[in-house]
Amino acid sequence: MRVLVTGGAGFIGSAFVRNLLGGAYPQLPASRVTVLDLLTYAGNLANLAPVAHRADLRFVRGDIGDPGLVAALMRDTDLVVHFAAESHVDRSIADSRAFVRTNVQGTQVLLDAALAAGRPTFVHVSTDEVYGSIDSGSWTERQPLAPNSPYAASKAASDLLALAYHRTHGLDVRVTRCSNNYGPHQHPEKVLPRFVTNLLNGLPVPLYGDGGNVREWLHVDDHCRAVALVAGAGRPGGVYNVGGGTELSNRQLTDRLLALCGADWSAVRPVADRKGHDRRYSLDSTLIAGELGFAPRVPFDAGLAATVSWYRENRDWWEPSRSGGRGLHLVAGA
Repeated sequence: MRVLVTGGAGFIGSAFVRNLLGGAYPQLPASRVTVLDLLTYAGNLANLAPVAHRADLRFVRGDIGDPGLVAALMRDTDLVVHFAAESHVDRSIADSRAFVRTNVQGTQVLLDAALAAGRPTFVHVSTDEVYGSIDSGSWTERQPLAPNSPYAASKAASDLLALAYHRTHGLDVRVTRCSNNYGPHQHPEKVLPRFVTNLLNGLPVPLYGDGGNVREWLHVDDHCRAVALVAGAGRPGGVYNVGGGTELSNRQLTDRLLALCGADWSAVRPVADRKGHDRRYSLDSTLIAGELGFAPRVPFDAGLAATVSWYRENRDWWEPSRSGGRGLHLVAGA
């Protein structure tokens, strides 16, 4: 099987590639893996270092919005796993243009190339944020999309576009929508590594509003395993929620991170809440559990402790990503 992974040098995409080439997904016997990544600020070739020596790995630096390049890569592809996206909510609020260009137009270029190249299976990786906010209960896949941030709106648009290519053209599209991911190799703009790297540097951490916004947490390896299950045995046209099962308010998450980093609440600085900040996300993952047997395997507390340890032991990976170590210019709370 020839696999094309977009965004494969990013946080989640690189975890998928490392695990795929490491034999973690026997249902996906990859004969060659091609990573297409533009290496923007969130992409890092060091994420692929453990498998860089592999003869069955090919890295291509390029843009998913480049029709000629994408068409050339798609011609000998059996499976597309589409991780590439602009994903930071605060950046989308400040300027949404890159989000529309990458998440919507880039996805359209990939879909058109897939149609022209023999219709490979196309796994479109999305987010729980497309559903909006939920006060109680959990979203099923039948929930109408109601995104509230420009980022979420761009992902919802790409979801609907991908599903339309299935219904209109018969392209084998499968969509996953995951909860908040955590784990090693995540860029320090996101809430968990931002807090950890600040605390490891003895700096304060910014907490949005009252800290009561609730998110559901999923280890990146569990997420990638779910994507592999969908790629191997999911239904064409199917949508699968992938939740981690651990819901925490941002205050609860902060409390755990302070303890793991040897700090206390004197390190926390309240900041003004984000515009349109969704209060709570929660996914019903019954469908993927019933159809494909998925359940998270990484216990949250153990996974969180291991993640903090990774950042403590890998300063050379994350320190260049920070703006002079100041750490408060990007507030966190997604």
